[in-house]
Amino acid sequence: MSTTPVQPVRPVEFVRAISRLDATALVVGSMIGSGIFIVSADILRQVHSPGLMLAVWIFSGVVTLFGALTYGELAAMFPRAGGNYIYLREGISPLFGYLYGWTTFVVIQTGTIAAVAVAFARFTSVLWPWLTPDVTLGTTAHFPQPIGDIAVGLSRQRIFAIASIVLLTWVNVRGVRTAAFIQTSLTAIKTAALAALVVLGLTIGRNAAAIAANFGSNFWAGGALSLAVLPVIGAAMVGSLFSMDAWNNVGFASSELKNPEKDLSFAMAAGVLTVTTLYVLANVAYLNVLPADAIAHAPQDRVGTAAMQAMFGSAGLTIMAIAIMISTFGCNNGLILSGARVYYAMARDNLFFKSAANLHPAFKTPALALIVQAIWTCVLCLSGTYGQLLNFVIFAAVVFYAVTAIGLFRLRRKRPDLPRPVRAPGYPVLPALYVVLTGLIAIDLLVQGATRTYAMLGLALVLLGVPIYYLWRRMAAS
Repeated sequence: MSTTPVQPVRPVEFVRAISRLDATALVVGSMIGSGIFIVSADILRQVHSPGLMLAVWIFSGVVTLFGALTYGELAAMFPRAGGNYIYLREGISPLFGYLYGWTTFVVIQTGTIAAVAVAFARFTSVLWPWLTPDVTLGTTAHFPQPIGDIAVGLSRQRIFAIASIVLLTWVNVRGVRTAAFIQTSLTAIKTAALAALVVLGLTIGRNAAAIAANFGSNFWAGGALSLAVLPVIGAAMVGSLFSMDAWNNVGFASSELKNPEKDLSFAMAAGVLTVTTLYVLANVAYLNVLPADAIAHAPQDRVGTAAMQAMFGSAGLTIMAIAIMISTFGCNNGLILSGARVYYAMARDNLFFKSAANLHPAFKTPALALIVQAIWTCVLCLSGTYGQLLNFVIFAAVVFYAVTAIGLFRLRRKRPDLPRPVRAPGYPVLPALYVVLTGLIAIDLLVQGATRTYAMLGLALVLLGVPIYYLWRRMAAS
């Protein structure tokens, strides 16, 4: 009697559906959110001059580009889901990899998604005033300065933000092809919108009085660029670095790129260069349209809408609100897509919920990791703490960027035989310069009065992950 042999069950694998164009769109789309339309107001209030405001944006862009060029080698060496988690695990130690993943889950990724979702709701309220920010069911938590009072609970804007997170999570669970198509399409729209803002601000929106005031004797009103103002620039970079963050997220989804060994490094470098150029030109456009005082004190810091309103009246306000809605929605699609891949990689190492290491049998996506990420993000939306969380986590993010780059040097020395399809340009000078610059920014954030509290809280959050790491390891061993 013959029997039919049992066929082995093939493991579910990621779908390699992300092209080079999609990968570049993921970088650009994840970087361009709401920050470029808002944070220039706070930067100008800190540095007090148009020249130093532009210096903050240029310096942030240069540092970020150095990071992208440095990370290209690591991304090509380890084209696996997880990105920075994998680079730190292999280049430094499993503990450092976990600390990055822990901080990413607790606040870096989820906090950013929450903040961008609320920004999406806030600008939607321009068209739909019913979406008020008033907390109708909750309370106010009191903390010492600089944190201050935090409104915890439900508001119409927060509920709308949560709905957008749920929708995008559902789209990403259904498959990476759809998510990548949405990302590429929305990135094209919002990049064109930001470019249009630049062109309009530099042409028909030019304000002779604003140009004379901003680019004349007041250009260096807060002090010319020198060593004395560098600490001030470093502290003011919190907003610009946040606006340029997430450039490395494409590495989280390495397993879904068609040709990750070549496309990752290209996408990072091309994406960062594109966004940096647009961001600097956008700020030049703001200075062409609005006097410095109008930028620094724009209503709710909405500089982008203030500029469009100055050019086109109420119609400009509506147009800019729609553009920022598209920008933030597309940004969150990229953040949600990429973030879950980090927790998937951690689960594969028994450092996260075990079932998060499984891909959906039909959609081939890390469905549980996406759902867990969405749940915690929604909690952050309701907590009202996302703004404060982002303030102190930028320190942790900068430190991890520096440590990851140090891992590149360790890998060159300890594992020289590893295949390196792409090598960091200018090695060892450029990567070393990146480590030094990010290290100096981290130190500056620790010592400056305006950022010290948040930096210390960020450091405490990272260190809290140490005992949790050993707890996960003990649970895995038992």
